[in-house]
Amino acid sequence: MAYKSLLSLALLAVTAAALDVFDNSTEIIGKRSIPNGEGTSNGYFYSVYSDSSVTGTYTNGAGGEYTLTWGGSGDVVVGKGWNPGGPMSVEYSGTYAPNGNSYLSVYGWMTSPLVEYYITESFGTYNPSTGGTHLGTCTSDGGVYDIYTQTRTNAPSISGTATFQQYWSIRQTHRVGGTVTTGNHYACWESVGLPLGTFNYMILATEGYSSSGTSTITVGQGTGTGSSAPTGPSSTTSTPVSVPTGVAEWGQCGGIGYSGPTACASPFTCTVINSYYSQCL
Repeated sequence: MAYKSLLSLALLAVTAAALDVFDNSTEIIGKRSIPNGEGTSNGYFYSVYSDSSVTGTYTNGAGGEYTLTWGGSGDVVVGKGWNPGGPMSVEYSGTYAPNGNSYLSVYGWMTSPLVEYYITESFGTYNPSTGGTHLGTCTSDGGVYDIYTQTRTNAPSISGTATFQQYWSIRQTHRVGGTVTTGNHYACWESVGLPLGTFNYMILATEGYSSSGTSTITVGQGTGTGSSAPTGPSSTTSTPVSVPTGVAEWGQCGGIGYSGPTACASPFTCTVINSYYSQCL
């Protein structure tokens, strides 16, 4: 899904306040935009975003805990984690009860190239791989994850409206609680031709899209960072997964401010989309 524009929020008893001033307090998700949707709470970075009218409440709890109750239409993404993210052992626990389209994921962003990524542990009625390109699997932390990529065109992002890639690792067997070794997924993505960038924020996120539900999650950091050569990726289809030399199809290969690789994997060609973005097509 596209990066979310700032969530409409209203404080329970205050009509104008930035989100980063609250700690262990509850926000009512309403229709009034507040220009700051991220901050720190009990030593953790948190982020709250929405692109439409969403009802419910978001609460920052003790330590790495948060609670979301949501409903209505539109897209809401909240969570606690780190800024910047990167290779680490993410430990989490809690409850997650969606009704409809929703994801529970380690969610983050990279720049140069601009990438929105998900390591999805569980989801509701809609499989987020729909419409994506399957690149193989990655085995990590006792589970098998399917690797997908999708292109977002002229979509909101942490760098403004842009065209960028989404990377997905989607766990085949759903769970709510455990360890996510993010470095393993980064290594798997690189080995199927998905380049990494500079890490921006990373959270254990609950996302709901035109759905409802409740989620109470506690996140923390373990001691590991991940292997440079985890088990996987391997193909789960009849067609073996090849590792391209150069930027993979749909990947960024140029543009103003871009400092990554410019050569596309065969047979793709670096095509100018606009002055800020060229893509291997």
